[in-house]
Amino acid sequence: MNYQIVIKRIDTVNEVEGYWSDEDFVQLLEKFNYPDGATAEKSSLPELLEMAISDYEPNEAAEIVLKYKFPDRLNDGQVEQIAHNMLIDKVCEEYPEIDMQGTLFHVNQLLFKAYNGKFPNAKASIVHFSLTPIDGETQKLTAENVLKLLNGGLSDRNLIKRLFENQMSQNIPFPEAEGIVWELRTKDDVNYNLVTSENWINKEDITQYEFESVLEDIEEEA
Repeated sequence: MNYQIVIKRIDTVNEVEGYWSDEDFVQLLEKFNYPDGATAEKSSLPELLEMAISDYEPNEAAEIVLKYKFPDRLNDGQVEQIAHNMLIDKVCEEYPEIDMQGTLFHVNQLLFKAYNGKFPNAKASIVHFSLTPIDGETQKLTAENVLKLLNGGLSDRNLIKRLFENQMSQNIPFPEAEGIVWELRTKDDVNYNLVTSENWINKEDITQYEFESVLEDIEEEA
């Protein structure tokens, strides 16, 4: 199907609002030995957590949050190694398991705020765009669909295009797309907000803001 794509703007942000729920804050407060989170004012929970976190050494705090977010995915040795590396590098941009990078970003930024900059400051991009079908009905699109459609507007220097050139340009499966796209929001299946790492898509990556693109049916591998 042919689509008319319009990239409206890209916002660069230090955090994605709404990622951490009140329940997350309460549970994390318990893990940081602040048991009264459940009875605290909801609006005060983020600040209380920042204060509770800052009572710990940065690497200890990182381990606690990582164990909370990845209870079954990481062993103790991996948690310790990632916590150590987070103080030095933007692990959320470099971790080889792409589907974990989004969560690692949110963990990193929580710690960045609590420690006032002791952790590297990673950034996310929110891409605002529209996808209008030229010759058919609107339909629900996946992260994979959307990245393939945006391909025509991205510079050849873009990291996604460099690492996944075939998946972006051909009608073959692109399972990594679900990890690259952290959130994909739409209310009308035309206007979209896509949340990802600045490392994956940033303002400098856009070479065209209005263009046409064809979405082909994916040929499943035998």
